[in-house]
Order: sequence, then C-alpha cells, then structure tokens
Amino acid sequence: MPPTNAKLNTFPVFMRVDGEAVAIVGNGEEALAKARLLSQSSAVLRIVADNAGGSLLDFIASTGAVHIDAAYEAAHLQGAALVFAASGDEALDRRVVEDARRLGIAVNAVDRPELCDFFTPALVNRAPVAIAIGTEGAGPVLAQMLRGRIDRMLSPSLGRLAALAASFRASAESLPKGNRRRRFWSDFFAGAPARAVEAGELAEAHGAALELLAQDAPVEGHIALVGAGPGAEDLLTLRAHRLLMEADAIVYDALVPEAIVGMGRRDAERLPVGKRKGCHSKSQEEINALLVELGRAGKRVVRLKSGDPLVFGRAGEEMAALREAGIAYEVVPGVTAAFAAAADFELPLTLRGVSSSMVFTTGHDLKGNSLPDWAKLAISGATVAVYMGRSVAAEVAGRLIEAGLSPDTAVAVVENASLGTRRRFHGTLADLPSLEERADLTGPVMTIIGDAVAGANFEQSEPLAAHRREDTGHEGAASAVAEGVEQ
Repeated sequence: MPPTNAKLNTFPVFMRVDGEAVAIVGNGEEALAKARLLSQSSAVLRIVADNAGGSLLDFIASTGAVHIDAAYEAAHLQGAALVFAASGDEALDRRVVEDARRLGIAVNAVDRPELCDFFTPALVNRAPVAIAIGTEGAGPVLAQMLRGRIDRMLSPSLGRLAALAASFRASAESLPKGNRRRRFWSDFFAGAPARAVEAGELAEAHGAALELLAQDAPVEGHIALVGAGPGAEDLLTLRAHRLLMEADAIVYDALVPEAIVGMGRRDAERLPVGKRKGCHSKSQEEINALLVELGRAGKRVVRLKSGDPLVFGRAGEEMAALREAGIAYEVVPGVTAAFAAAADFELPLTLRGVSSSMVFTTGHDLKGNSLPDWAKLAISGATVAVYMGRSVAAEVAGRLIEAGLSPDTAVAVVENASLGTRRRFHGTLADLPSLEERADLTGPVMTIIGDAVAGANFEQSEPLAAHRREDTGHEGAASAVAEGVEQ
C-alpha cells in the first residue's frame, strides 16, 4: 500500500489546443477512441491512416478531421502540439514515439504506458468546465467508474453557469481583494445566479449577478471552531470540510495533521498556533487576540482543533473572547480521540450490565494532592478515557488503585488513534506504568480504563505486560503499584 503522504508520479495539467494540430496515427478502434476524446476540444485533428476502418472513416467525414491516407512517415507529425500512437502495432507505435520525441512533441502510446510522455484522463465535459480523472496505473476501468460518478453529481447547467461567470470576471476584479471578492463568487455559484441558470432563466441569472456586484455592505468576520477529528482525513465532517473550503484563514493546533489543513482553500492563510508539551508557539491569550483580530478584519476563519473543540480544546476561553468582542462564531463538532480509540479496538464504551457512564479526563487531573470527583465514578464501574496520559501513566494507575480500583481492571491503549500508523496495547491497570518508559511511542496516546474494556477485540493488540517483563526495574515499580504500596 502507498504511504498516506504518497506523491503523484504524474502531474495533471490542462494544455491549450485551440486551433493546434493533434496527430493520431492508427487505422482501428484505438485511433477512433482517441479521436472521439479529442473531438471534445477545439484542436485540429490530423489522422494518419492508410487503411482506415469504416467507423474511423465515418468519424473523419462527420467531423472534418484532416485525413492523411498514406503510410506513416515522421513528416506527418510536423507542427503538431500532441501526438497519439494508436496503431495497435508495437513496432510502429515505438517508431512514432521516437519520431515525436526527436521533434520535441509530447507523445502518448495507447495501452503502452512505458512509452508515454503523458496520459489521457477520463473526462467529464461541462465546457467551459472540464474535470480530468487519472489513476496513475490503476487502470482505465477505475477512471471510467469515477468519471461516471462525478458526471452524475454535476448539473448539466454547470457549463452555462461557468460561461456566465467568465462574463463577470472583469467586473469582479474591481471588487476589493480578499473576502469581499470571494463572497461575491461564493454567492454567485451557490445563490440566486446559480438557481436561475439551473431553471434556464439566463436573463434573470445575469440580473442577479449584477445585484451581487452592487452590494456594498461591510463584510462581517466569522470564526468557526472546528473539530479536526483524531487525525484521519475521512473522519472530518462534511460541514468542517465545507468551511475549510470557504476559509480566508486557518488557525490550527500542532496535533492537526497537515493533510487536514491541506483540505482548505489553497490560498487561505495558514496560521499554526498549536501547543505541544513543553513547546507552546502561542499562549492562549495570544490565540484569543488573533481570532478577534481576524474576525474584526472581516475574515472567514476556521479554528481547527484536534478531536472535538469542546473536549480539552480550551474552546470556552476562545468563545468568551469572541463573545466579548461581538464577533460571530459557530462550533462544529469533531470525532474525539476517545471514540476513535474505542473504534480501533471495537471496544464498547458503555456495556449493558457492566458500565453505563463515561469519564473524559487527562492524566494530569490526578497529579494533585486530592483525587478528582470522578475517581469514585471509576470505582463504581464507569469507563474512563484518559487523554495525554503516557508521561503520567504510573501516577494515574497508582492513584486509581489507591482509591480502590482493582489492579486487574482492563486497560486499552492506542497511539495515533484512527490513523494507519496506529498501535494498540492491552493489559490491566497494574501494567499501565510501563507506558512511561515507552520512548518509541511518539504520537498522541489515548488510554481507556474500565470493565467494559474486556469486551474489546485484542487480535491486533500487543500486551502491555510483555514490555513490562523486558524491563525488570520497571516491573518492580509496577508490582508495587499493583499491591497498593505507597512509594
């Protein structure tokens, strides 16, 4: 499987062919297929075929393509912008490829990827809008399947709407750069002009676009506190994705993967403010001030927070600052790490007759002199989800056992929950201290404690006790914790 950050071996581009010659060499179905594809453009087709089949001849007659009825020669390629070798004969195709390269012309050999300078995509045509789909060797069947799905998703009127948009491009350039101009295009493609085009009312669409241009109300800023989820891009909500695509600025935490930040608009300002243990790029007060500043500037801002913004995300302080400044905001929930970790383990966080309540906490809640109020819930059977608890695992285990929770209570641990790089560990509360010595655990760690954990699937999980046995010094410490001995 390719890595999640795999790079493309080919780079998709759109090439100008209006009025340019495109040469196709071949007599049969391969040549006809390429000719039909190219006929969707305004290129001048030059078909070199000394023994053209009936269907190809019919195509040439109906489209006015230039037909060179002669055996192939390199001179037939002169002046072409692109060349397609589609003879079905490997020797001839290789000859065409060599001639084209010698003339400095990009060439495609049908069904011979090793000879190609470029590949032709599956095409969704809504001229002047075109969507090209390539699969980098995964095969034409997949590309055509994707083309069919996308084709069904796009309105037949999209081309007319795009043509109307092109006629307003110069006028839109007179609007102030940034949010005002972007708001015009957003309302154009999602508002009254688009609805009128869909209904076939082109004059009304033109008038609605003129009204959008004339609007001069000041643009108000808006902040969306968005949950980025536990890390996997496909766990981002549809609303979060939409807001990212509309954002002028993306303010994001350190634990938010670059792949999710990259789902935003390409020209959006990206502002990393995230905090990691021992390395804070901005204080919370500075982040609050930044959000207020961006909102007052009329920006649409996505404040990306790992997991869910309302679970250990300090969203309360940011919302208070925005309320005080009178800036509009909304909260978009995300999949919190506890849910992702439970899903990775197929672990029921509540289990009838075993556990009917949950506690979300951080390991640092147990560092004080007194136990937090939720400790009694853990003892009475609640499932406890501990965020950011690897470095204080021994203290978490010790304090819970001291409070009366059995050392044999089941524990599940996930590093990088939801990601392909996730690692799963299981054991008991007595095994938990071994986490502190795991220098190999560099990603965020989620720990779930409780009797309901026993219902998880441990087939892909590594026992915590195995690591504890490898470290005799740590084994003694863990045993002491298991026995409730005061250290």
